Amino acid sequence: MELTPRLRLMNWLVSQGLESLPENDLIRGFCERCRAEGLDVSRAMVFIDTLHPIFEGRGFRWNDTATNESDAFEYGSTDQGENAQSWRRSVFYHMLENGHQELALDLAGGAANNFGMIDDLAAKGHKHFVSFVHQFGEAGTMGQMDCVYSYWTTRRDDGFDEQGMAALRDLVPVLGLAIKSAAQADIAKTLGRVYLGRDASEQVLRGRIARGVTERIKAVLWFSDLRGSTAISEGMEPDEIIPFLNDYAQASIDAIHDAGGEVLKLIGDGVLAMFTHENMAVAKRAALRAEYRFRRNMRALTARRTAEQRPVTTAHVGLHIGEVFYGNIGSEDRLDFTVVGPAVNEVSRIASMCRSVDRELLTSSAFRAGLDATGRNYLVSTGRFVLRGISRAQELYTLDPDIAADEVVAGKYERYLAG
Repeated sequence: MELTPRLRLMNWLVSQGLESLPENDLIRGFCERCRAEGLDVSRAMVFIDTLHPIFEGRGFRWNDTATNESDAFEYGSTDQGENAQSWRRSVFYHMLENGHQELALDLAGGAANNFGMIDDLAAKGHKHFVSFVHQFGEAGTMGQMDCVYSYWTTRRDDGFDEQGMAALRDLVPVLGLAIKSAAQADIAKTLGRVYLGRDASEQVLRGRIARGVTERIKAVLWFSDLRGSTAISEGMEPDEIIPFLNDYAQASIDAIHDAGGEVLKLIGDGVLAMFTHENMAVAKRAALRAEYRFRRNMRALTARRTAEQRPVTTAHVGLHIGEVFYGNIGSEDRLDFTVVGPAVNEVSRIASMCRSVDRELLTSSAFRAGLDATGRNYLVSTGRFVLRGISRAQELYTLDPDIAADEVVAGKYERYLAG
């Protein structure tokens, strides 16, 4: 490839990187342009580690012929198990161990059979293989994301010639920079969702980061906490406490997200969440649906942990509705994107009353009032109470006990929630 088409490709990579073209489209467009300019790439794979609570990194593939492989894939930890064995047999592990940034192999000659992927590539007609490891400087590293890995093959009998190799050496680092830019954007979105919540993350990434920038919204509020968790934790081995809390947090967060809610904050073993909709009756039904799914998740979790002879517990849920301020609260250099207002205090007090009346769910009278007639009939009064720190007394409601005792009523309630 001559200098002029290389420059065209570099300009294209830079422009598409600035426009945040998705990685799959970026690699496909790059490979197709390489082939159009005479660089006969037959297969490419690029992957990069990342910061994510579940997987270690993401990879992207391109082939000159149709395959059953996905264009993108995610991979788990390479520290143990089959992933670790595959990683140690890879060309890239060999390169890192030996300090190589580039490695070329003659596939047609049957070279380097110790590498896990080589035989398969040769069997599919690829003749020449070249791999690159482009490492970042210390300031450019984010967790395990410290380099971009890639390999490139051709079906040409004589392999990549000197001009082709020179083109790859010039172009692949620019591609790597565009991939890194996209990966960092993905990391920002992932960390935002994990630590702030889905909606709060989107708002922060759209620029709502100034202290005091809030909006007044009406929302259904959820507060849940575990029953007797402090005493249970004191009787556990230290390394069991976090898995215990994680199991129960997963049960509640999954239920809230599945019902369309937004988790705002984890407070020890407590979860603060909200449900919003133009029609607040819809938001209230979503909150009840989340509570129903939470109980189903809890039953499955209790069965599993009991079988494993690990401690189990139950949880209390309070539901309320009110106006809150939603946005940035804190100091100039440490902000929290959350909700504040009297309604937030009230929902936590409602949840704490569950212990006193021996009920797993309590709702405010304001929550019940906005439901349709069918929904209101599923909630029965537990009495009128003065909540700690709240001046006025109010009536609290719980689910009709017939829902748990009568299969027919339970089925009607489930259909109501699904409606």
